[in-house]
Amino acid sequence: MRKMLESAGGLLIAAGAAGTIRELTGWFPFMGGAEKVLEELPFLDDRPLFGFLVLAVVGFVLVMVSESGRRPG
Repeated sequence: MRKMLESAGGLLIAAGAAGTIRELTGWFPFMGGAEKVLEELPFLDDRPLFGFLVLAVVGFVLVMVSESGRRPG
């Protein structure tokens, strides 16, 4: 379960970061998949930069939650 959360979080971080960079600079034209996620959320239609930042933050939270369950040693 932890690996699945880490993987999903990592993908969301990557998509959010690439989408943010794309919105700010125009790079990463191949990251159209991240825009499809935002199209499904009608309240983020006119704010793609905010949406990509939210994706990255949610991914970071997923990774941190999966890490918090680990025991040292």
